[in-house]
Formats: sequence, structure tokens, C-alpha cells
Amino acid sequence: MFVEPPILWLINLLIETYIFIIFAAVILNLLISFGIVNRYQPLVQQIGVLLNRLTEPVFARIRRKIPPLGGIDISPLILLIALKFLQYCVNYFWLKYLV
Repeated sequence: MFVEPPILWLINLLIETYIFIIFAAVILNLLISFGIVNRYQPLVQQIGVLLNRLTEPVFARIRRKIPPLGGIDISPLILLIALKFLQYCVNYFWLKYLV
């Protein structure tokens, strides 16, 4: 039975948490865009500001390299792929070279 080392568990947890934050930011932006959620409601504003502060710096860096394609912002998709690749690499190298 393989027991995951604590540092590897922490790295995986942080990556998965940030992936969850990205999904939450994208879903909230879609709900606001389609008028399902009122952006002027205080709770929605607070959640939106929090998610924006956590994701926008990384999205902005990606947008500088790859602008939106046909009005569709693909920076969250690129970031998700990069995070999953990073997670895979960390797990692979940990198991291959440190175990």
C-alpha cells in the first residue's frame, strides 16, 4: 500500500483547490453574463472580487501571450491544462526519483 508523503499531498491539495477556484470564477462570470445572478448584490460582489483577485493576475499573464479567440477567452482552459500538467509532473517525478 502506497502512502502519499505529506508534501506531495499538500502540493496536490493546493493545485486541486486552485482548479476549483478557477471553475468557480468561470461559472460566476457566466451566471453574471447571462443575467441569472445580480452582480450588484453584496454577497455576489464579495465573492466576485475574491475570485477575481485570485484568478485575474494569472489570467492576465496568459491573455498577454494568447488573446481571446473570436471573443472567447480561453485563458481559464489554458491555465487548467497547465495546472493538471504540473500536477502530473510533480507526481511522476516524485514517484520516479524520490521513492
